Amino acid sequence: MKNLVLAALLAGGMMFGQTKKVINSNVEWWGYKLAKTEASSHNGVVNLKSGDVIMKGNNIVGGTFSLDMNSINATDLTGEYQTKLNNHLKNGDFFETDKFPQATYKITSVKKSNNKAFPYLVNGDLTAKGKTNPVSIPAKISLKNGVLNMVSDKFSFDRQKFGIAYASAAKDVVVKDEIDMVINITAK
Repeated sequence: MKNLVLAALLAGGMMFGQTKKVINSNVEWWGYKLAKTEASSHNGVVNLKSGDVIMKGNNIVGGTFSLDMNSINATDLTGEYQTKLNNHLKNGDFFETDKFPQATYKITSVKKSNNKAFPYLVNGDLTAKGKTNPVSIPAKISLKNGVLNMVSDKFSFDRQKFGIAYASAAKDVVVKDEIDMVINITAK
């Protein structure tokens, strides 16, 4: 009877997939002023609060990542200017972290793509400031000795779709709508 219960548990785990917890991550971002160039941009990092990837065999079938928006940090500046920009990004003009302390990304599917450098397209729903929209991420995915690594190409999403709108007199003429990101996660 004990062997029958163990076999049923193992079969159930194979049917529904195996969850791998994120053990290491790096999430970088770029925001642009006036023109989408390196010279007119700010860049930085945001910490992953938690994450898991659901595997069925060697394939990703789901997963959820939670970003700690209070950790957003501009790394292209230092001192007073860095503090000012970080606080500005956290206020109501942008991410409003007092009301929305985290953003989440939920994987809905992973498909092969024609991009040789980043051969997978990770599709999912990004939720930020209480709004959810689809975002696709080109990625390299590898699985070795039970450790999953996913590295993205630089990808963009439109901040306006999430209500992340700069409320200055010049409105959003000064700040471009696209936010670029690169993610690198390791899960085990």
